[in-house]
Amino acid sequence: MSYQQPQPGHPQQPGWGQQPPPAPKKSNAGKIIGFGCLGIIGLLVLIGIIGAVAMGGDDGSDTGTSKQPTAAGDAKPGKDNDAEPDAPKEQPEKKAPVAVTAKQVDFKKSILAQGDDYTSVRVTITNNSKSDIDINPLYVTITDTDGSKHTAELGVDEDQLDTVKLAPGENVTGTVTGKGKFDARYVTYTDGLIGDSVRGDVS
Repeated sequence: MSYQQPQPGHPQQPGWGQQPPPAPKKSNAGKIIGFGCLGIIGLLVLIGIIGAVAMGGDDGSDTGTSKQPTAAGDAKPGKDNDAEPDAPKEQPEKKAPVAVTAKQVDFKKSILAQGDDYTSVRVTITNNSKSDIDINPLYVTITDTDGSKHTAELGVDEDQLDTVKLAPGENVTGTVTGKGKFDARYVTYTDGLIGDSVRGDVS
């Protein structure tokens, strides 16, 4: 059996005992680059979400701070409202337990008067309290413009203030007369002589 040399230009065929050359390995660089891009995109999305949440939280806090001025604004009208309740504080003055008004009038001589040397003041007393009060000319004094106090002379003026008991809401009018000629400045009513005093200016 003769051995033939391989002809030039013809590749040698592998024999049965030879292994085929290994196939070139595929590179994982493409996969790594792909995952890297996805990671960067995911990171950017995550940062965007966190930023949106943070901005939302800031908006909430801003809303909270915006409510604070509103609350402060509400407090300012509250101060103005505080001034409004001051108006009803005048009511006790208007609705004092006893109100006294007075006006100087001509003296009307009665049969008990000794001469004309008297000064009369017409007094109106109103009971605004919840209890009865006693009225008597002796419970009323007159103070003149010089500061002198004059007690009532009983029975000398025809229109003398009556001695009565005033129920709540009632009033009585009559004159209180002092000895001598003077200009009356104000009158003072005292409930029961030793009770609370109420003054009324003479008009």
